[in-house]
Amino acid sequence: MTNANISNSLVSVQWLAENLNAENLVILDASMPPVTPVDRDKKPEKPLYIPGARRFDFDKEIRDKESHLPHMMPSKKVFTKEAQKLGINRDSAIVVYDDAGIYASPRAWWMFRAMGHSQVAVLDGGLPAWIKAGFATVPNLEELPKQRGDFVSQPQEELFSDSADVFIALHDRNFVVMDARSEGRFKGVEPEPRPGLSPGHMPHSVNIPFTTVLEDGSLASKTKLRSIFEKYKDKKMIFSCGSGVTASILALAADQVEFKDLSVYDGSWSEWGLPSSGLPVETR
Repeated sequence: MTNANISNSLVSVQWLAENLNAENLVILDASMPPVTPVDRDKKPEKPLYIPGARRFDFDKEIRDKESHLPHMMPSKKVFTKEAQKLGINRDSAIVVYDDAGIYASPRAWWMFRAMGHSQVAVLDGGLPAWIKAGFATVPNLEELPKQRGDFVSQPQEELFSDSADVFIALHDRNFVVMDARSEGRFKGVEPEPRPGLSPGHMPHSVNIPFTTVLEDGSLASKTKLRSIFEKYKDKKMIFSCGSGVTASILALAADQVEFKDLSVYDGSWSEWGLPSSGLPVETR
């Protein structure tokens, strides 16, 4: 049995089908209930999974449980423990997907990247694309393996930013802070889905709704992605959203067109938009 090798942060359903029996392949279902609207018609009516998939729950489990903010990155120790429980090894080739197409899976991909694992990719189009292509599904997730993996986290601190980093970046011409929320939320004319947050956006940030980098549940063409990010090619990019999930979609999109100096604001608007944060907010 051969090993799979991941050379791109995005893989097709055809690639996954061809490598489904690879000895080092680990498939992770990172689905989570969407906070913002996605195309619900693409989701199956009943739970279905890609054969061999294990649950990667960053919404409830693999997170910093001491933080009041949603699904914040856990510590090196916690991430290592949870990854090992999933049977992940240092040489594992990890493919993450979700049941909405591309929504939550980029967050899981970015978490592994931030913990030093480069052999990880997002399944383009997710479960809907897998089903559409006619590949088999199963009604249950794979049970956790009896043997723990040997994965050890090696945090890449620069891949996540905190509010202090973002505040500095907003006033530095070498940086651009990109907000993945909808235009209405960015301008403060639509309510935030999480109660208690201020409407609006960070001063000097730019709005690139995550939906603009997607087409029919998959990532848009590289030509379109380049047209979106080209004007910022000489800047370091920090991505924000409501809670660090759809910001990771922008990170995946930028990575696909070979931008490398990228970071995700972990707390995002769930932190910045708190009235008690004292951080500057604009509406327009």
